[in-house]
Order: sequence, then C-alpha cells, then structure tokens
Amino acid sequence: MLHLISNALDFFVLPSNLIAFGGLLALILLLIGWRRIGRSLAALSIVSLALIGWSPLAPWTLKMLEDRFPQARNDGPVAGIVMLGGAVNVHISEDRGAPALNDAGERVAAVAILARRHPDARIILSGGASEGHGSRSMTESALARDLLIAMDVREDKITLEERSADTCENAEESTALAEPKPGETWLLVTSASHMPRSMACFRAAGFGVLPYPVDYRTRDARMMSVAEGVSAFDLATHEWIGLAAYRVTGRTKELFPAP
Repeated sequence: MLHLISNALDFFVLPSNLIAFGGLLALILLLIGWRRIGRSLAALSIVSLALIGWSPLAPWTLKMLEDRFPQARNDGPVAGIVMLGGAVNVHISEDRGAPALNDAGERVAAVAILARRHPDARIILSGGASEGHGSRSMTESALARDLLIAMDVREDKITLEERSADTCENAEESTALAEPKPGETWLLVTSASHMPRSMACFRAAGFGVLPYPVDYRTRDARMMSVAEGVSAFDLATHEWIGLAAYRVTGRTKELFPAP
C-alpha cells in the first residue's frame, strides 16, 4: 500500500502532469464563465511549459545529479556487480513476446561489458515487485538475466534479487545477497541521475559499493526541445523528491551524498 501511495503522489507532483492539470482546470473555468481566473491559469500553464521546456532549468537540475558521482576508477579485481532495475519494460515484453528495453537500457549493456572485463565477478540483478498480468508475471531482474545470457554472460554468475520495490529496498536486499567481505570491490550500475539516491541507500545499508553511472541524458550548452526539456525536468524532479523523501523518513543519512 505504501508503494501505491508513493507512486500516486509521484504522478501528481510531476511538472508535466501539474501543467496538464492546470490547463484542464483553466478550460473548465472558462467554460463555466470564470474567464479572468481561467485566462490567468491558462497563461500560467503555457508560460510554465515554455519555461521548463526551453530554459536551462531542466538540464541544470538533471546535470547536477548526473555529475555528482563520476565513474570510479578501479584497476584491481572486482568481486561483484550490482545492477538496479529500471532498464526493461516487463509488461511490454510480456505482451509482445520480445524483450523491451526502455530509456535506461544502457544499464544492461554496461553490465555485459563489465562481465567480460571481470569474468570472475558475481552479478546481482536487483529489482522485483513487478505488477504482473496474471500467471504471466515476471520480474525486471528475470528479464534482464535473459538478456544478459543472450549476450553471452555466464548464467552461473548471475543472482536475482526479486523482492525489492524501491531503491532503498534494492540496497537492503542486495546487501543480504552479496554478503560483501572487507576489502572486496563491488560496482553499482544504475543511471547517472539515479546514482546519488542509490549511493545514499547503499551507504545506509552498509554496503560500500563503487559507483558506475551510465545512461547520461545531458551535456553542456545544448538547447532542448520542449518535449526533451519537460521530460528531463520530470526525471530530475522525481530524483530530487526521492532524495528528500528518503532523508526525511530516515531511510538515508544524507540529503545529497558526495563521492
């Protein structure tokens, strides 16, 4: 129930949805004769859309997250790799009968590359609690495993963590499975914008992973389209709210963790 409430709140506070709600409310107000308020709200919605879509606000807030943790340099042996869920769309994969990667699909490719670079490393795929379609239900981890095996990653090196439903649960469940020993090096693979929140959770769980961020969305001096800008700001808002919520509720010990 807590995760359903969290997802519902997340839906309603996303900037793109707030703008859409504002535009619909403006239309209703105009139809019932409240023209002054309706026009003001419509103007506010249009200006907000342009501001978020075209201003540097979206790339700046997202780039702050992406630049927080650079890829850790490590020349020694790697005991294991943890990849967080979010790279595959389970429902589309089930409906279409073919694996469907989403915008974060680079995580899977990165793990396949790391597995070849460190052939003895264990791989933990963390992500479960998928809302299934009856008996066809499967988890993100299971689908990612099938993709990695098809990319010639050894199946015996892969362990599935299928119980977690959010980032801090990813960290807790992965720690229990990994049982990391002192001196071992473990890499954490997730999207660059998601890395600060992930590192906060793994530190709270006592798992000293090294960041391996992928799936970058921003670069310097680039003008975005309205659609790109709004999408980037939605993603950044989701992560900043997640960082604040985890800290306020005591699930993490840092608001914006540093390397």
